Amino acid sequence: MISENGRIDFLYLNEQDMIDAGVKDMEGCMEAMEEMFRLLHKGDYRMGGEDANEHGIRVSFPKESDIEGMPLSEPDYRFMAMPAYLGGKFHMFGIKSYGSHHRNKDQGLPRSILMMSLLDTVTGAPIAYMSANILSAMRTGAASGVGPKYLSKKNPKVLGIVGPGVMSTYALASFMIAQPTIEVLKIKGRSQAGIDRFIEKAKAAHPTIKEFIVCDSIEDCVRDSDIVYYGTTNAAKFEDNPCVKAEWVKKGALIISASSLLVDTDFMADKPNVRLVADNYKMYEGWGSGNPLPTQKTVSTLLGMGFYDAVMEGKITRSDIADLGAVICGEQVGRENEDQILVYAVGGMPIEDVAWAYEVYHNALKKNIGTKLNLWETPDLMK
Repeated sequence: MISENGRIDFLYLNEQDMIDAGVKDMEGCMEAMEEMFRLLHKGDYRMGGEDANEHGIRVSFPKESDIEGMPLSEPDYRFMAMPAYLGGKFHMFGIKSYGSHHRNKDQGLPRSILMMSLLDTVTGAPIAYMSANILSAMRTGAASGVGPKYLSKKNPKVLGIVGPGVMSTYALASFMIAQPTIEVLKIKGRSQAGIDRFIEKAKAAHPTIKEFIVCDSIEDCVRDSDIVYYGTTNAAKFEDNPCVKAEWVKKGALIISASSLLVDTDFMADKPNVRLVADNYKMYEGWGSGNPLPTQKTVSTLLGMGFYDAVMEGKITRSDIADLGAVICGEQVGRENEDQILVYAVGGMPIEDVAWAYEVYHNALKKNIGTKLNLWETPDLMK
């Protein structure tokens, strides 16, 4: 908040404040994501880079260094800033920032620690600074869950989840809202302890799920599932990332990936039996033409990059890929028939964070939640 004399105050929201302000309201978050997708399709947004579609800016570290104290590259060790502007009712600029390290868990910490800043779109003055771990998990789950609402076949019964971690917990919450007919949950995880924790939470939160099936392989998890969600973390080695094969997938299934996934481009090019849907194809197009991620001829580590690979190989055209925002706005068809297999890429965008942060911030104001902090009474540089 900026007063007439230049005084600036902003709202600080710690994790408990965020919870009290409704950050865990999945229905509300899904509504915010739908509106975000509409604005994305209309072009009323900006993300990083000249093309306005960068996922974020990553600080990388060298594998070796003779500089004392220089951090060295390790799997899943990164610092990122994810800036974005989102228009419409939001009309807000935000930056999500985070550090991530696989050894955080040894200290009782999440793998990533995230914070979100909301800034005035004209002056750049801070409006809010908030804990963003739950916010980020919510928006990822909700953005994934909007997919089944518009892309799933009617009345799906069986959901398969590959990677039963934190993100999949939030994705499951959104899937159960989008498609409440789900009654069988198939799970493929790495550790029995992680699988048990996931099932325990799922039973408590979703009593309409009647059966839980622990699968020995990804193939078992995919087969006979109406919806399959990949929510694993990126593997250290390219070839160790999970995959999906055409012969595993039943007719009418919806494949969703919010993480690395190896996909054969011939499978993606199997028209009209398979239809591709992207959250934001321009983001993957930018990665491919600017700073390519590791790819091979027929597979890619990120599902959206797999879409790009297929276009570059001439197996499909850009027009073969639907955009979820256009589907939501009624300008493109998502599912063309009940037997068609749909593949939905979720890459994660900072405009999602801005949308949900905006809603939680305004809830906090209404409920008088948070701590007001002062930046300055009068800026010293203006004296």
